[in-house]
Amino acid sequence: MARLFTYLAVLVGLLSSLIYFVVEQNADAYHIFETDHLHDLAKRGIAAHGNDTRSIVRYITAELHAMHPDHVNLDEEYILNNAGGAMGAMYIIHASVTEYLIIFGTAVGTEGHTGRHTADDYFHILTGEQWAYTPGEFLPEVYPAGSMHHLKRGTVKQYKMPEACFALDSTLDFPTLWRTSYVTGREMVKNLLVGKF
Repeated sequence: MARLFTYLAVLVGLLSSLIYFVVEQNADAYHIFETDHLHDLAKRGIAAHGNDTRSIVRYITAELHAMHPDHVNLDEEYILNNAGGAMGAMYIIHASVTEYLIIFGTAVGTEGHTGRHTADDYFHILTGEQWAYTPGEFLPEVYPAGSMHHLKRGTVKQYKMPEACFALDSTLDFPTLWRTSYVTGREMVKNLLVGKF
């Protein structure tokens, strides 16, 4: 049984490397969302609805659904998420192997670190404010509603949403999603093989 698991692990490792290489070389061909459009859409939603976050989110998702009806989740399923020490809720609008699009925010404020992404991350502030700190700087970066915090690949910062703040978060990130899915699947299969449900 251990030998079979080893062969399966090697096969999955080889296939995942091949898939990663092919997708990474042609990543743009798999993307359906454009950063400039998302930023414009976020600003139009804010202009139409002010500080009414729910209406801004519905404005954004309605337009995205009209453009990509098979790829946009309209069920506003908010899930608490704790990453980098910051807690907030996220609503997954789109998740695929090559990109994701979520609403992330909190009504009470939060603080933590951004994490180090393997792709650029675009944080379009819808309501509230996000502050960011880069080591070595002496003043915070301040991102109010309507602005975009572009976190470049490999960069990590401390950030804070001092009060209520919600944002449209997008990234074109194959490796992180693939690695998360792979490790989760691997561990589930491993436990099933030993009788653990």
